Amino acid sequence: QVQLVESGGGLVQAGGSLRLSCAASGRTFSFNVMGWFRQAPGKDREFVAACTRGGDRLYYADFVKGRFTVSRDNAKNAVYLEMHSLKVEDTAVYYCAVQTSGIGATEQRSYNYWGQGTQVTVSS
Repeated sequence: QVQLVESGGGLVQAGGSLRLSCAASGRTFSFNVMGWFRQAPGKDREFVAACTRGGDRLYYADFVKGRFTVSRDNAKNAVYLEMHSLKVEDTAVYYCAVQTSGIGATEQRSYNYWGQGTQVTVSS
């Protein structure tokens, strides 16, 4: 059994920063890519960022490039998302996800495990 628990969400003003964390437990030896997705009200869930096991490959959605940074700490079974220059349109529930295959890092269907999500609200 795998559990993913996100933290670090909250309310921030536009232009501000937040750091999301995701702690994993369970069959962590099977983890390959760890990533982040988000879902805004009334919209589909979308890919945000992902990191391979060794941290050698990072993936970002175009709308976060230059503002968000994904990283992971395998010793702690954790993945992080540093978010800067936040915009109102970044408001969403942010989900941590893990995949074991290593294929399709930006595709939701490739991910095996999901967290419950953490709310990020950016005010104008």
